[in-house]
Amino acid sequence: MAQAGGNVLLWRLELRSAWIPIYPSSAWVIIDRFPERTKTGPDGARWVIPQSQTARSEVRDTAHLFNSWKVVQFSDTMKVTWIVLALVLFSQLQWTAADPGAGLHTWDRFSKLPYPGDKAFLYDTFPDKFMWAVGTAAYSVEGAWEKDGKGKSIWDTFTRGGTRVSRGDVGSDSYHNIPGDLRALQQLGVSHYRFSLSWPRIFSNGTKESYNKKGVEYYKNLIRGLKEIKVLPVVTLYHWDLPDSLQTLFGGWSNLIMVELFREYADFCFKTFGSDVKFWITIDNPFVVAWHGYGTGVVAPGIKNDSDLPFRVGHNLLKAHAAAWHLYDDRYRSSQGGRVSMALASHWIKPSRTRQENSKACQCSLDFVLGWFARPLFVDGDYPPCMKRNLTHRLPSFTETESLYVNGTADFFALSHGPALSFQLINDSLRFGQTEDLGLRMLLYWVRAEYNNPPIFVVESGWYGSGNTKTKDAKHMYYLKRFIMETLKAIRFDRVNVIGYTAWSLLDGYEWYREYGIRRGLFYVDFNSPDLKREPKTSATFYSKLIEKNGFPQLPENRPEQGVFPCDFAWGVAANSIQVDIIPTQFADPSVYIWNISGNGELTKVPGVLAPPMHRTHHCADYGSILQQVSDVHRMQVSHFHFSLNWSSITPTGRVSDANETLLRYYHCFVSELQKLNITPVVTLWHHTGKLSSLPAPIEAGGGWQSEETVQAFAKYARLCFQQLGAHVKLWITLNEPNDEDLEYTVGHQLLRAHALAWHVYDSEFRKAQGGKASLVLHMDWVEPAFSFNREDVEPANRVLDFRVGWFAEPIFGSGDYPAVMRSWLQQRNNIDLFNYHLPAFSDEDRLLVKGTYDFFAISHFTTSMVYDGVEDKYTFKDKLQVQLISDVTWIMSPRRNSPVVPWGLRKALNWVNSRYKGVPIYVMANGVQEDIARFKDSLRVYYLYNYINEALKAYTLDGVNLKGYFAYAFSDRRDPGFGMYGHVQEEVISKSSLAHYKNIIHHNGFPAPGTPQQQCPLAPVHGSGRFVLTKQPVVGFLSLMSSCLLITVCLVIYYSVKRHKLTTKK
Repeated sequence: MAQAGGNVLLWRLELRSAWIPIYPSSAWVIIDRFPERTKTGPDGARWVIPQSQTARSEVRDTAHLFNSWKVVQFSDTMKVTWIVLALVLFSQLQWTAADPGAGLHTWDRFSKLPYPGDKAFLYDTFPDKFMWAVGTAAYSVEGAWEKDGKGKSIWDTFTRGGTRVSRGDVGSDSYHNIPGDLRALQQLGVSHYRFSLSWPRIFSNGTKESYNKKGVEYYKNLIRGLKEIKVLPVVTLYHWDLPDSLQTLFGGWSNLIMVELFREYADFCFKTFGSDVKFWITIDNPFVVAWHGYGTGVVAPGIKNDSDLPFRVGHNLLKAHAAAWHLYDDRYRSSQGGRVSMALASHWIKPSRTRQENSKACQCSLDFVLGWFARPLFVDGDYPPCMKRNLTHRLPSFTETESLYVNGTADFFALSHGPALSFQLINDSLRFGQTEDLGLRMLLYWVRAEYNNPPIFVVESGWYGSGNTKTKDAKHMYYLKRFIMETLKAIRFDRVNVIGYTAWSLLDGYEWYREYGIRRGLFYVDFNSPDLKREPKTSATFYSKLIEKNGFPQLPENRPEQGVFPCDFAWGVAANSIQVDIIPTQFADPSVYIWNISGNGELTKVPGVLAPPMHRTHHCADYGSILQQVSDVHRMQVSHFHFSLNWSSITPTGRVSDANETLLRYYHCFVSELQKLNITPVVTLWHHTGKLSSLPAPIEAGGGWQSEETVQAFAKYARLCFQQLGAHVKLWITLNEPNDEDLEYTVGHQLLRAHALAWHVYDSEFRKAQGGKASLVLHMDWVEPAFSFNREDVEPANRVLDFRVGWFAEPIFGSGDYPAVMRSWLQQRNNIDLFNYHLPAFSDEDRLLVKGTYDFFAISHFTTSMVYDGVEDKYTFKDKLQVQLISDVTWIMSPRRNSPVVPWGLRKALNWVNSRYKGVPIYVMANGVQEDIARFKDSLRVYYLYNYINEALKAYTLDGVNLKGYFAYAFSDRRDPGFGMYGHVQEEVISKSSLAHYKNIIHHNGFPAPGTPQQQCPLAPVHGSGRFVLTKQPVVGFLSLMSSCLLITVCLVIYYSVKRHKLTTKK
């Protein structure tokens, strides 16, 4: 609304419910960036209507504008001073700064998010016009340390003193290779490039009198080149390389004179480069400059003799930044339209215990690192209360004028995160007894809460590789992936206003106090080559593809599948073993008791009196342990139950003539009781238990599996089991997980022969009568290439799979010999390293013996790992196979070491088997995850089972894999601690949440689409009558006896009543 009055144009700005008259002067008035909160004036200008506290609080300063805000300049007809206008707006807007300590609830909020669903990878894209950037620091990459008039920096001096081994004199030589830098940026496809100006390259001694034309020309050429390739510059004025003369003459940042000197330097840069620069960073990571430069002495200038000095330095850094911001705001913003901020770096930290005081300690830790500088800029122009309480007089104070001058001097929140010195705090005192963490998402949310949701530009993020890493930097790549994914979650889930992300860094360079000991570049620099040759790393390829897709768009294979398994699909549960208690629990007590029917009704044992022994045959119903276990299995609604026999207990001497008949009877009862309930027993003859021998002691003493006698003894043991149990067992497993990569190849050879002999025994002697099937179970965790940007990247993963799975699979299911890859690789390794990697040869007889000894292909699968043929971590490098093991840090981690939850790995494993041995029937004989045994609401296992079974469904329905069954692992924590779907509190059996979810999947036979007709399957045949009665014989017998007694008593009562009535009648 406007009124015309002579030369006066009177505007009124609607604030809440009131209209405020605004008298225009040559001032800039804020226009809100939210269109729905604005009104439009006659000239099209939009006027702010801050209807909420959030909107009001975002109006930071009447002269402080983002480029995205529309502004209107008034004529000079009314000479109303700027101060009056500001006072009117400030009083009427009543804008509110962030509530002090509002970030404190961050830890509580994230602790209540659904687990593990919140940890799952997010497939989504970033907002349109999201800024993708990469960055460098001048001293790290430029080199040319004393060329073309450049003055010395404090780093040039610092690296020439003490115990420094190397220096950044050459770095990546970017000073001489602008074209190379531009090519790298084009390859990445970034929209922004963050680089820093070297103060001593522009002003050799730090003052404008020492202006260096050649240094300025270098930056002009760089910016011109960026403009040509359409990459926008993000320019840092100061990234730690102070002119050494300023340190020598004035003591550097400890002297207040630096405020004016920095302002002078900033003025020159704004004037010289500002027309092409829309994002300015005044000072990078002031925490490192103050704390480590003037406190711990870890970085230049290396001062460490005054514990109060870092806080005085930090005070001056804030004033210098504010001076530069006001300078830009007053002189350059209107013409250049840029934004200015200060890059603040921080770690993240977790409470060591779930108590309120621990969260407060975490808050204090962040305040000492990030809040030290962020609170004065974004909240109230003063330091965090925690700092003031702990430091008292050691912490400088702001006057009221200084607070007003510093507060609000940031147009966006420039956040740095990663392995900078602010994350590795060095001084444990700043952790306040809590635990550091890499949680970028939580840090972003904390900034949002603590500083009233500012626009956040992540101006440095990434990780690093070791100094000897070349182009295959998988570790760096996956941490980069993690941080970007966490940024995406912060945007989509937490409503954090993140406007850009900067990967660090473009090139390998000099990494400050770590010198060349680590590499952070997306491009590899060969520091030993004359021209410092550059090559893109895998992280560069990953980042460029991610930018191209603007995130992680969901692919069809990432979506859950709907559908069902076939009617005859085997739903099972697996256990390594069952509880064995061969003492019958029924009729086992020979004691005599007296029943006190006139007193308390208790049974009292008669001392020294025993009943005569009962000569009755033991029945399966006598074993309470069997009844309990079978009942628990039945409650799971599975069709199959897999467990292992104990060879050393069945034949303790190794001779079948000395078999433990009582134990065999127990096993017989167990499988027969299962079958009565239509549960198919799946029985393993021998379960490999790693270094713990499970062989009969005499056999182990006689050479174990190295001995031919063991192979023959196993065949005889198998025959015994087939004879005793085969009538009730239709699926046999000869060996469970024999393919242990730590086994000698000679042992593996003997195990293959033992399996084959046992299989032939069953095939020739028992199959026709018993109608069962037999095979072995191979452990098959999936192995994924760490990156697959070309064909060579896949080869290491294929090699590992051949050695782990093909080692046993190929002789049985394939050619009858070991994989060709194994033979050629081991022969090569023997020639090079003189290692005794002896892979036995199959004789023609053995080849015929082993080949084809299967009825199905069974695997146990738990997790996925990745490999590549580089060397990055010697502890996870497999020397024999020359591969580096690694995990994707975005995967959900289980409590078990090196066992992340990667559902799609199962689908890939099933497809690998199907592609090698087309059409073979496949069983997933064990699949599960470890979780704290105290967690009966085992949400991780619920997530695991749902997603792994869904991937199995994809393999069946989409890929045509002949999948016959799935067995969840495990039955109970009692036999398989941490894996069970049954838990225990003393003797009480507890059904965990996962059991109900698994039963639901079984009930629906998969994941039918909503609204589809129910799958019609024929009822399973019932084995014998009395399906439930047989398992409850003691109870049923007791009830029958009581019923009979009651009936006889009633009859007698009736008989004598009638008789008495007749006698009475006669009388």
